[in-house]
Formats: sequence, C-alpha cells, structure tokens
Amino acid sequence: MRGPHNIIRLIRTGATFERTGAMGVILDAFDAPAPLRIAARVLAWPFKWLGHKGDPSMPPAVRALNALGPAYIKFGQILSTRPDVVGDDMAQELRVLQDKLPAFAIEEAKEQVTSELGIPVGEVFSEFSEPVAAASIAQVHKATLCETGETVAVKVLRPGIERAFRVDIDAFYFAAGFIEFFSPSSRRLRPTDVITHFEGVVNGELDLRLEAAAASEFASNTKDDEGFQLPTVKWGYSGRRVMTMGWAEGVPLGDNAALDAAGHDRVALSERVLQLFLNHALRDGFFHADMHQGNLKVAANGDIIAYDFGIMGHIDEYTRRVYAEILFGFIQRDYLRVAQVHFEAGYVPADQDVDEFARALRAVGEPIFGMDATRISMGKLLSYLFEVTERFGMQTRTELILLQRTMVVVEGVARSLDPHMNIWTVAQPVVEDYIKTSIGPKAVARDMALTAKVLARFGPRLPGLVETALIRQTQTPDTGPTYPRLKKFAWLSGGVVLGALVTVLASSL
Repeated sequence: MRGPHNIIRLIRTGATFERTGAMGVILDAFDAPAPLRIAARVLAWPFKWLGHKGDPSMPPAVRALNALGPAYIKFGQILSTRPDVVGDDMAQELRVLQDKLPAFAIEEAKEQVTSELGIPVGEVFSEFSEPVAAASIAQVHKATLCETGETVAVKVLRPGIERAFRVDIDAFYFAAGFIEFFSPSSRRLRPTDVITHFEGVVNGELDLRLEAAAASEFASNTKDDEGFQLPTVKWGYSGRRVMTMGWAEGVPLGDNAALDAAGHDRVALSERVLQLFLNHALRDGFFHADMHQGNLKVAANGDIIAYDFGIMGHIDEYTRRVYAEILFGFIQRDYLRVAQVHFEAGYVPADQDVDEFARALRAVGEPIFGMDATRISMGKLLSYLFEVTERFGMQTRTELILLQRTMVVVEGVARSLDPHMNIWTVAQPVVEDYIKTSIGPKAVARDMALTAKVLARFGPRLPGLVETALIRQTQTPDTGPTYPRLKKFAWLSGGVVLGALVTVLASSL
C-alpha cells in the first residue's frame, strides 16, 4: 500500500544511516556541501532510535544498506563500481554487496529445491554445497548432477524476498509522489515512471524461469563473440524459484591481484568488457544490465564469463540508432549533430534553441577529450549533465534507464581494471561499425524492403480497409474541419498506393 504509512519507512531509512554511522561516511564520500550535511544530520538525529542496528561487524555504509533491504542493496551495488564518485575505499567496501551478503540456511535452500522440482535434493544432486555466493535476491550453491556427474550452479531465491521488495517499492512510490507534489519542477524527471520501471525489472528478476529464458536468448545472440562465454541453462532442473546452470570456473573480475597472478592482461580485459556491452546493446538490442564485478569472471584462457541474468535490458532498433548517433557525435566532437539528434528524437522540447543546446553539450564533452581518465570526475560530469537537462526541459526517458545505468556500471568495472582507460577511445570502433551497418544507405534500403514486405502481406486486406474508411467518412456529420481524420486517410491512401505498387512488382518478378 502506497499510503502515508510509508513516511515511517523513509524516516527509518535516514535513521538507519545515522544509527549505523553511515550518514557521515556517505556525505564525506560524495563531498556533500555544508548545508546538506547539516540538514541531513539535524533531520535524522532525533529519529536515530528508529533506525535498524544492522551487523556491527560490517563497515557503516554496507551495514546500513544491508539492514534496509534488497532495494537499497541494489543501489549499493551500483555505487561499488564507481570509485571515481564515492572514492576507492568506499567502492571497495561496497563490493561485498555484490555476492558476499549473509546467506540463509542450506536446509531452507534444499526445501525450496525439493518443492520446486518435485524431487528430493539427494535424487537430483549427488553433492550440494553450502552457499558459495549470496546476493540481495538469491544465493548460489555448487552441486553435482547425479545423472551426468557435471558440476553446476544452483541459484535459489531468498525466502520472503517478494514481500521485502514490495515493502521497499511501496515506500519508493510514496516518496516519488511526495516529490512530484511538492516539487513540480521534478516532474520532468518522471520519478513515478522511474519507480514503475524499476518495479518491472525487479518482478522479472524474482521469476527464475524468466532469467533462464533471458540467459538462453543472450547465449544465442553472443555465441560468436570472441573472448566471451556464458554458462548453459539446465532446463530440466530449473523452475520459478530455482535455476540450475553450468558452473563458471574462473577468477573474479573484481580481484585485480588474482588476475595479475594468473597472468591476465587487465588493460585488454577493461577494453573488452566495455566493447562487449556496446556490441550487445547496439547490435542486438539485448544486453546484460547487471554487469558488476560480482557477475563476471575470467576463464583460464582469458575469456570473460558472464552470469546472473536476472536483469536484462532491451532497446528497439530506432532507440539504438539514436543512441549510436549521440555517442558517435560525441566521439567526433560534432556537438551540433548531437543536439539535432536530441531534438529529432523528441528528447528536448521543440521550443528550445538547438544551437544553445549544442554549446551546452560542448561544455560537457570538451573536458573529456585528450584528458587522462583519472583526472575526469564522473560525479561532477553527471552533476553538470543534470543541470543541462533541467535548463532545457528534458524529461527522463524510462526506456533508457537500464541502458544509462548499465553504461555507468560497465565504465566503472572497466576503470577498476585500468584506471587510465578512456571510454570514448575504446567505444569508437564499436560505434563506428554500428553506424556503417545500421545508419548508412544499406540500412535505408533494408528498412524500405522490410516496409514493402509488410505492405505486401496486408495487400489483400487493403481494399476492405479503404472501403470501411470511405463509408465512415460519408456517415460522419460535417462539423467543420477534421484534419486528424484527413491525415489518417492520407496516410492510408499512401499505404494503398505503395502496397499496390509492391504487389504489382512482386507479381512481375
């Protein structure tokens, strides 16, 4: 329920940060200004006693986020990939949120496996280990299949996780509505739509059958990608709350010391992880949207292994082309073209000045080029971008939330491997290749051919559609100009003509 009772939940959030000592630590990590520090501490301190105590053995920030629940843990996972935003020490502390959270009892896990598969655990797995990884939503056990002797990973949802997320999401909805009501200027950011999008992502992550299907589709798309592996889904041993996959053997991508000891080239790995993500997003429109270090390993042969497919992103062809043109424009430092693409896609209101917007984008892009990546403050860059979007009335694009979030996470992962990596230099060959194949003359011809096929397929129905439209026109009383209908009729007539032409051409071949 999204009522005022959620105020208590939000107050408890601030109180938990204060009680665990995380408030000061986080304000320091973000280098918060003095007024914000004072306001946060003054508002939270009186309610300190309402906060969760958490596990005293954990660092303050980890302790607070873990005590508050899975939705807050997800937020901490994102920050763990951004040492340039929260600092190296904080990022390192937050890494434990990726796969080292407290586990639930192995007996509970076995009960869930038995209930889901309808077969006792001992008849399915000859070995079933204690949890080897535990995250916000599920934990993983290493097991051996009785039938084949193959080593597998068995993922089991946490008991009661659905209700825990429901409580957090309800509070987020209430906070979003509160913000929109008292701050009309925030509505352009569409906070409620953002929470709706987040809710949809989480609901998909709570059904492991959907994750298994996503893993299967992802594997099909990426089977020819060099230097990339995915574990295989074991459909016969998977269900809504349990998923079984092949075991991924390798060095965790977040363990730089182990990577160096194994002789892996971290610079090459940093470039590959970023380029793989861009290829999946632009080429396939289907990408791993939770690519933090806890979900990536490096095989003995140097391949990157990805797993945990609970959050996958999808973007349509048109959005991919817009995104590629924006990236390509920044790479070419053609800020006018980047601005024009924003206007053409409807990202910026038409009443704004395109030249002024281009100058604002130049102020964002120019400091990046020719600069060592370690000197770029991503926090300051994001802050300036927010100012630009506010100034030009841009609205949050919910269809791009996962793409933007994952881009931030992947860049953070890449820079943790190579602090000197420049995102634009590494992205350039992937974006240029996509531009050549998807936005040139060949792409136009391909689009026209697909359009012609659709029209030809509907050819037999076109006469009936035209007749119905004409009858409706004659039966409509004349109440003045009806331009919307005339526009629809014009488009329909154009489709009829084009469809007829396609039909004639097809029959003559």
